[in-house]
Amino acid sequence: MDKVEATRSSVAVDVEVLPRLESYNRRKDADNELGSTITFDPAVQRSLLRKCDWFILPPLTLMYLCNALDKGNVANAKTDGWDKDIGLTGDQYYLLVMIFYVPFCLFGTPISIFVKKFSAARVLPLMMIGFGAMSLFTSIAKNFSQIFAIRWFLGIFESAMLPGVVYYLSTFYKRGELASRVGLFYAAAAIAGAFSGLIAFGVFQINNPHHHSWQYLFWIEGSGTVTFALFAFFWLPRSSDTWWILTEEEKAVARRRILEDSSSEIDEKFSFREAFKPFKNPLYWVWALISLSLGVPLASVNNFLPQIVASLGYSTVKTNLFTVAPNIVGTVALLVLTFSSDYFRERSIHVAIPLAVSLSGFVVLGCIDPIAHRGVAYFACFLLTAGASAPSVLVATWYNNNTPQESRRAVVTAVMVALANASGLISTNVFRAQDEPKYVPALATSAAFGGLCLILVAGTGIWMRWENKRRDKAQGVVLTARDIPTETLSEGPLNPSFRFMY
Repeated sequence: MDKVEATRSSVAVDVEVLPRLESYNRRKDADNELGSTITFDPAVQRSLLRKCDWFILPPLTLMYLCNALDKGNVANAKTDGWDKDIGLTGDQYYLLVMIFYVPFCLFGTPISIFVKKFSAARVLPLMMIGFGAMSLFTSIAKNFSQIFAIRWFLGIFESAMLPGVVYYLSTFYKRGELASRVGLFYAAAAIAGAFSGLIAFGVFQINNPHHHSWQYLFWIEGSGTVTFALFAFFWLPRSSDTWWILTEEEKAVARRRILEDSSSEIDEKFSFREAFKPFKNPLYWVWALISLSLGVPLASVNNFLPQIVASLGYSTVKTNLFTVAPNIVGTVALLVLTFSSDYFRERSIHVAIPLAVSLSGFVVLGCIDPIAHRGVAYFACFLLTAGASAPSVLVATWYNNNTPQESRRAVVTAVMVALANASGLISTNVFRAQDEPKYVPALATSAAFGGLCLILVAGTGIWMRWENKRRDKAQGVVLTARDIPTETLSEGPLNPSFRFMY
């Protein structure tokens, strides 16, 4: 049975969907009047994807690189004595790392609503100017109170970057293309860990009696962020329909691709009532727990890898250099897993694998003396980075793939990312000064949350497979998520014809 017949058979049970399928086919035929092979012409599709990959992804990736550098540069500055130079004492440094996550979690959803209403292509560069300015202000702050205020506003400006970009990319790419593109974008965060170490190594060689070396770090990274934000504001397209670089054929193909395998409606009007509807479904609460639990090990690696490496007894220079290789390995693992996930159109197993890898890294570090077994401890750092980033990207792609409505997708992504970032509050509170250099309570906490996440992901993946088979059996067909056009699935998972991407 071909896909069309299978689809019609499946909808026999859900008679309300049949008119929408027929309407979908009529609109598809109308689009094809521009050319007999527009929708399915491989050359046109390749040209469209090349333009998206070369003209949208690189600017977004650089934007997120700046985001990650400005968020994490205090960790590198600390290795050069920044905390002592401005008079931080006790747990004040850890409090500054923690306070960033409060506005980061609170403001992500409201700003993401602005992203949906006014376009990510305009809102995100404006936010970028804000967090670049905060990095510049950090260079001249002189005490804990000033840094506290700067970190608060930094959290506000950075809060919508990840959910905003994930939503933005979902309006250009099909579901089976999204993970690899978000992976390329998110790789900037992993690269930032390596790049920041290299920048810090170079900048800290500057000897100027009038300024501290760490001040140059904030100046260089902050000014670069603001400059690139101005470029991104004028470069990024608001939508495929208004993108000047696309031909009329490519615009038609772009629209049809998204309606076939991403969204139920393009540029739908935002409704608060509709946008928050997914949270009536228990599945989204499971994803919320998954997001919360995966965020703890991720935040631990992102915020404290330099401190973990420093606990091995290396000098300031070597500590920054030795964070480079683990972050590069983490970037490679992220890209391999996301591209593989898209190729097989599978999410849950690809999330479980890196979770297990990072879990083993936390266990190893927590069970050994890092000074006595320096080589083993450093290898465990590679396990941490290899498994830290991929789950965040793949889980975000997972719930996006199963939410075909644009407004709901924007809000769901913002809420889930906020929950994942809220885990930073847990991570920063368990990495305490009195636990240096082993950080055993923090490592144990990170391992526990990673283990919980692994169980939830495996359970959700198994349930989705079972639910798809149950629906197939009830309707007398064998269908996958790609067989049902998303334009007919405005109800999302509540529609009996819906098939989960698991």
